[in-house]
Amino acid sequence: MGTALLKIKIMPESLNVNLENLGKKAKKAIESEQGKNVRFEKEPVAFGLVALIAGFAIDESLSTDIFEEKLRKIKEVSSVDIIDFRRAIG
Repeated sequence: MGTALLKIKIMPESLNVNLENLGKKAKKAIESEQGKNVRFEKEPVAFGLVALIAGFAIDESLSTDIFEEKLRKIKEVSSVDIIDFRRAIG
């Protein structure tokens, strides 16, 4: 099968959430389900709240639901949304 690139927006539950720690927990959750080359970007939302955008590669035969479920189980996470899913070229 081919490789797909996935971007997931992870919203912290408050301004007080340490984004570095949240990123470490999210990376561990993603890699536990065969996500590869995990990287994060910070995206300002409003009133000082910052979301983490996780970008990573998966085998395109895998379901994206498992990644959403794993990330939602992290204590400091308010919501999780897939914002981009595309097939990798090359």
